[in-house]
Amino acid sequence: MSPAAFSSSTLLLTGELSNDPITFNTNLMGYPDRPGWLRYIQRTPYSDGVLYGSPTLESVGKPTVIEITAYNRRTFETARHNLVINIMSAEDFPLPYQAEFFIKNMNVEEMLASEVLGDFLGAVKNVWQPDRLNAINITSALDRGGRVPLPINNMKEGVYVMVGADSPFSSCLREVENPQNQLRCSQEMEPAISCDKKFRAQFQIDWCKISLVDKMKVVYITQEVIRGDGILPDVGEYSPPSDTLRSRDYYSDFLITLAVPSAVALVLLAILAYIMCCRREGMEKRNMQTPDIQLVHHSAIQKSTKELRDMSKKREIAWPLSTLPVFHPVTGEMVPTMQTDTYDNTNMPLMQTQQSLPHQTQIPQQQNAGEFRMTTFQRLEVNGIPEERKLTEAMNL
Repeated sequence: MSPAAFSSSTLLLTGELSNDPITFNTNLMGYPDRPGWLRYIQRTPYSDGVLYGSPTLESVGKPTVIEITAYNRRTFETARHNLVINIMSAEDFPLPYQAEFFIKNMNVEEMLASEVLGDFLGAVKNVWQPDRLNAINITSALDRGGRVPLPINNMKEGVYVMVGADSPFSSCLREVENPQNQLRCSQEMEPAISCDKKFRAQFQIDWCKISLVDKMKVVYITQEVIRGDGILPDVGEYSPPSDTLRSRDYYSDFLITLAVPSAVALVLLAILAYIMCCRREGMEKRNMQTPDIQLVHHSAIQKSTKELRDMSKKREIAWPLSTLPVFHPVTGEMVPTMQTDTYDNTNMPLMQTQQSLPHQTQIPQQQNAGEFRMTTFQRLEVNGIPEERKLTEAMNL
């Protein structure tokens, strides 16, 4: 079937040429949609609408009337036109050898143009060299599950074109079946086809998607249909349902689905509230039920624990090694470190200098003839009274 195209200027009520945006709606007469084999495309309200498709055997010999309604989006005018399609059988012109090409740089409406389709058939005929060559089917890649291309670099959606001829396939078309080309296709590489240059100037063929069908070798397997006598078995009289429906009471359903679960939830909530609020055992009730001797023991343990904790808080921290008791430089006795209860030991230095130590006495000592040096001794106290004897002996040295 050749495609039918109609432009906005052919269906205007005024009959005058115009550049108004016009949209078309097509449907089979008496039905809301078109036949399953017929497709329609219109890119924008300013472009032409195109009807295309390949009819089935059930449509052969029956006139198909397509109603075309045009709607002017500027003036809100409408117009209607009936397109009559007469479908004839192609059995008188058998084309047993069919090849389907996928053209990547074309949209379906561009391929349906008579001059473009004629150029493609001419290129195929130059490669195939058949006596008769016709286009059998033209389908958009979107109808085969393809994706809409990105709007960059003027990319096309692609179109499948099936052609039929009365002569076997040429050697050039058979090259796609070579193992080397099949391997390249499996690796997503372009196969090496000798006749690709005849199409490359205008058409970009995806040779990995080409399919060659030889209907002379297709074996049709038909299953024998066993037909009966056309009489259904007797299963009694048919009793249709009543036309009137009696009303249904939903009160019992309401009680079962809402009232009963709500009542159970309220009862459980009341029991839980009674257990949590009315059955609490306080300290007074607990003490009343506890023996006196056990309470006394418990009180004594608590009091002792409190005293131990208070004592542990008053313990002094460990002193550094530099502040441990040292020997007296003269007597050799152990001298305790000078610590008081009010002394802040947290800021105490690790090494005490001679100037910072209390109760110190500096005594001059003679080194050589006429030379003296100062020696520091610790001043000791015994029961609060300074021990002057040790100091006097040190002065007499």
